[in-house]
Amino acid sequence: MTKWRMAGLCLALILASGSTELQAQARPAVFDATRLAVPRDLDDGWLAQPGDSASYAEPGFDDSTWAAFDLHRSLSAFLHGAHPPIVWYRVRLRVDPAQTGIALREETLARAFEIYVNGERLMASGQVAPLRPYTYNAPILVRIPDRMVATGHLVVAVRAGIAKEEWGLEFPGLSTGNLTLGPDGALADKDWLEVIGENFGSMVDSVTTVALGLVALALFLSQRRHREYLWIFGLGMVSLAELPVRVISLFHNIPIGWRFLNAGFTIFLPFLTAAMYFAFVSVRIGRKFRVFLWIAGLLNAYSNLANQGLLPNLPGSYGLLTNLLFVALLAAVIPIVLGVHLRRGNREAGILLIPAIAFSLYIYANYALALLFNIPGWSAAARRGLNLIQRFPAGPFAISLNDVSGILSTIALSIIMVLRASRTSRVQAQLEGELEAAREVQQVILPEQIELVPGFAIESVYVPAQQVGGDFFQIVPIAGGGLLLVIGDVAGKGLPAAMLVSVVVGAIRATAEFTHNPQEILASLNERLLGRSRGGFSTALAAYFSPDGFVEIANAGHLSPYIDGQELDLEGALPLGILSRSAFPVRRVLLPEGSRVTFYSDGVVEAQNGEGELFGFDRSQKIATHPATEIAAAAKHFGQSDDITVVAITRTTPVAIHVAA
Repeated sequence: MTKWRMAGLCLALILASGSTELQAQARPAVFDATRLAVPRDLDDGWLAQPGDSASYAEPGFDDSTWAAFDLHRSLSAFLHGAHPPIVWYRVRLRVDPAQTGIALREETLARAFEIYVNGERLMASGQVAPLRPYTYNAPILVRIPDRMVATGHLVVAVRAGIAKEEWGLEFPGLSTGNLTLGPDGALADKDWLEVIGENFGSMVDSVTTVALGLVALALFLSQRRHREYLWIFGLGMVSLAELPVRVISLFHNIPIGWRFLNAGFTIFLPFLTAAMYFAFVSVRIGRKFRVFLWIAGLLNAYSNLANQGLLPNLPGSYGLLTNLLFVALLAAVIPIVLGVHLRRGNREAGILLIPAIAFSLYIYANYALALLFNIPGWSAAARRGLNLIQRFPAGPFAISLNDVSGILSTIALSIIMVLRASRTSRVQAQLEGELEAAREVQQVILPEQIELVPGFAIESVYVPAQQVGGDFFQIVPIAGGGLLLVIGDVAGKGLPAAMLVSVVVGAIRATAEFTHNPQEILASLNERLLGRSRGGFSTALAAYFSPDGFVEIANAGHLSPYIDGQELDLEGALPLGILSRSAFPVRRVLLPEGSRVTFYSDGVVEAQNGEGELFGFDRSQKIATHPATEIAAAAKHFGQSDDITVVAITRTTPVAIHVAA
């Protein structure tokens, strides 16, 4: 019996020794960071425990009952499907006491966490309890105090608050690559390279879209009929509104609510995108399709939030269906519409089709690879394919095909604007040439130097509002003494008015060859202008100054003249070019020696200042006896808005009339 007891005791000691050894093997070893020349991920030696207690952060806390946790394993599987709101992690590090400048780097750990080193909180994002989640894409770098490193041992404790949405991710909570230890300079350089490299393409796309939008706004303000410029501006403003949150979130974790704000802007993307492309090909968006676009916008915003884990998403590949309407618009509807109008000869549709096809290929590839990812045996290949189209390495940069298509779209729109600007410049140059020719013609037909007429002193001033104008006047000396004045205003401005003025002046010259009767002059002009003014009209006044001092005046809707500062009352009549065989009554008045008659165009009376006040009839009458140049200058200084014409005729010494025997 004694032998059997001794054998049993030995067996018990052996088993106990084996159990202790197994437990020791199950416990993770201390992470060796004594040779820390380059940054190292803290991927080994972790313990994990659900629940919450402030004592878990203390370096001397007894964590012997905690289970070892492999960061390459999903936390959900580790906890057997349980989803606690808070999980703690601990790891022990051995460091070189003589090393300085060691830093801890965190990225994408959780939406709310705290990190303690030797019991001191060095890093935090969001609020763990009660949970207030933040974004988690920005890298956080904190230097570990040298006094802690000098002890040779560090205990890192992580308190992670895990939201319900995060449990739907593949690796909720702490996982491999979330924490890195290394020299602070090397880690800072790595962060800058990653931030710039991974976001270079998207930032170039956003900045160029904003810049193009501002250019499009300037074009729209000068060319209101081109509504495509307005939609380009709208897309640029959506990018501008999203940009601050995107830039800040690269360097700082921010409240989740900011992401919801940014997602709200994406609601407008389907409508603005469709409106822009359809405007280029002159396709109208109907009411039903408009409803489709706004529904697509709402689903687009939801999809963006769901992909970030902020809202529930459909399981597996079904999550791709959430944004299917917007995808169908971009990858099917728009390329087809552009292709159809390219075949109809729309060159701009062909230019826009290039980035549209590039983006369609990206969408098709993205969807196909996402489906393959859920097929056993294809997940690794699908992951490589997704990395290729979303993070294609180009030197220090990671370029996405999505960013490439966006930049191509901006380039395509810029090319169209340049081509349009070039075409507009050619048209403008041609128009300016025509205006210059019209101005030269008008200078010929409107007298700059008045022929001397015995017995009369004549002053005239003509100030067009543009290069060419619609005012006209002709002073024709009459054989045997006297003169004929015809003054008027063609409705409109610019080149069309100038061309009509040339017709009127030609008709005056031709009619004056056989009559100087004001009534006959206006009647002839009226018949000549019928059907030529395109629905407009022309005002005119004809006055014949006879050598004996009498003046015969007929008016066709023009301003009455002033005799020695007093308005002459004339019987009204219709303007020229409205009604055939209109009557133009004549009034005959005596103009004594030294008396002055002043004729205005409506550009004098209708001169308008900055407050909207008109120069008016009262001011016009007060200065009617002033020199013509002063009258025109006063109206122009007040605020010229139309052509200004002033003609003043003063009767001087009477002329003896010689009658042939």
